[in-house]
Amino acid sequence: MTRFVMVADLRRCVGCQTCTAACKHANATPPGVQWRQVLDMETGTYPRVQRTFVPVGCMHCANPPCEDVCPSTATKIRSDGIVEIDYDLCIGCGYCAVACPYQARHIVHKRDLAYEKKGAMQHEEARFDEGRMSVAMKCNFCQSRIDTAKETGQTPGVDPEVTPACVNSCIATALHFGDRDDPDSNVSSLLAENQTFRMHEELGTDPGFYYIWDKKS
Repeated sequence: MTRFVMVADLRRCVGCQTCTAACKHANATPPGVQWRQVLDMETGTYPRVQRTFVPVGCMHCANPPCEDVCPSTATKIRSDGIVEIDYDLCIGCGYCAVACPYQARHIVHKRDLAYEKKGAMQHEEARFDEGRMSVAMKCNFCQSRIDTAKETGQTPGVDPEVTPACVNSCIATALHFGDRDDPDSNVSSLLAENQTFRMHEELGTDPGFYYIWDKKS
């Protein structure tokens, strides 16, 4: 089996938002819609205060609540663990956006541009998808790149051409991607060597996004 997951090393993330910008460029999401976000969290009390930067987005759950509520079966889990949306089936009801505990889904009803008066930028024009209007959309782990890997024999998470844009762009190498079910993969090594957690694990969603916070003792 294959289960593609993402791993974020919170010890390394500097909150630069480069992953957010790379995702927006790669997917030409409209203004205000960010599939990859970085939360800026402050903990402690003065003078012992600490800031932590936490990348978030679709968690590609193995038991996604968004799939359960979808009346048109537009949301599906691929055999490699990626949760995808069939835009041809999605009716834009928004049930999935309400059910998602990670607030990772977005619906827009008209095409917005970053600089409306100047027209579409090159990447907006090249990657505009009419099929994403009035339907649910979210991070898909750059699934077209993953599909390319199947044809070329490359390895997602190792070969940049078939690795999610956010991972490629990370200046601190805080983001990692790979097959959790492959014991020799990069992410398997990271999970074996470090203490990790996943968001809202208690909900039973089995998220595919892990956070490293310390080495195993």
